[in-house]
Amino acid sequence: MIAGSVGASLLLTGCGNKFNPASGAPPTPRVVNVGNPDLVTVAHPEWFPVVKAGQINEPGKMDVTGAVFPDVNREVPVISLASGRVVDIRATLDQNVAKGQLLLRVQSPDITNAFDAYLKAKNDEQLAGDELVRARDLYGHGAISLSDLQQAQNAQADAQADLNAANQQLNTLGVNRKHPSDIVNVYAPISGVIISQNVTAASATGVTYSGTPNAFTIADLSRVWVICDVYQNELPHVHLDQLAEIKVNGYPNLVLTGHVSDIGPVLDPTLRTAKVRIVVANPGRSLRLGMFVTATLIGRKSEVHATVPADAILHLHDEDWVFVPAGGHNFRRVEVQAGGMLPGNQEEIVSGIQPGEPVVRSVLQLESQLEAQ
Repeated sequence: MIAGSVGASLLLTGCGNKFNPASGAPPTPRVVNVGNPDLVTVAHPEWFPVVKAGQINEPGKMDVTGAVFPDVNREVPVISLASGRVVDIRATLDQNVAKGQLLLRVQSPDITNAFDAYLKAKNDEQLAGDELVRARDLYGHGAISLSDLQQAQNAQADAQADLNAANQQLNTLGVNRKHPSDIVNVYAPISGVIISQNVTAASATGVTYSGTPNAFTIADLSRVWVICDVYQNELPHVHLDQLAEIKVNGYPNLVLTGHVSDIGPVLDPTLRTAKVRIVVANPGRSLRLGMFVTATLIGRKSEVHATVPADAILHLHDEDWVFVPAGGHNFRRVEVQAGGMLPGNQEEIVSGIQPGEPVVRSVLQLESQLEAQ
């Protein structure tokens, strides 16, 4: 543990022996207090090679945390237009379903009523048609007036309209006119995952019964939303259509890309954050609903950052440090903000040092000696 020991600097001296490079390890250090908690003094600074920090030009980045939600535009409720009792359920919560797949069957008196209305409309339309034929014949022989013929034509048109409406009602309910049944099949309107189930066997469903009309909710998860909380002082760096990289802790090699589609106009009164929505393509459904993710928002302007060898960074208590020459036998510890890994075992430094500044190439020896205190 290094905490509390950085207030002392190190004087590298042998305990009766000089340092032998062939031994592979320096002699036991002796602590010398110099009054500066970030200063390290060594007897042989040449043992700690120094390199100049490199440079990289990259767009500005900002990391925010968020969670995965379904795209509400890709959520579709499964509704039984025929009200009745559920007699058969063919799907369940979290199941993948295909468009047109049978989900449940409902026994409904609506079918009986609709088919009865259809038969009556069909009979009325046939009768009105026959009466129109007779009226035309009678009018041709001068037996009835023109107004009587027009009334027959109007009656036939009304009967045809009623028949069309009855036909449409049967089509809506999915009734086969040749083989009518009081059982209605309810099919999946889209392909996706059932994310909500509101019915069970023998429960009521439909738009007029006391049961829920929304039997299931199916979501197409090929595209999802990532909802992030962004503090008000960071909102000026967020804009619509901004590119974002999505990473999940459980899948370190998975990086998905998306874009900002909405910036919430209302701040959370407690946290002073706004909801930022990122639309993300989700191939293979790698992102699951409710997952916590890290979203890296890519800025429009490029920024110049320093780069150093990965071994030059000391990770201590969730903080990052590098050591820079401080003159003579001294090295000074500087806090930095480390970024992502780069090719060649280099690591980006977002802030703390500038390109071209000298840093100790490897802090492994310094770290081990600090731990020995």
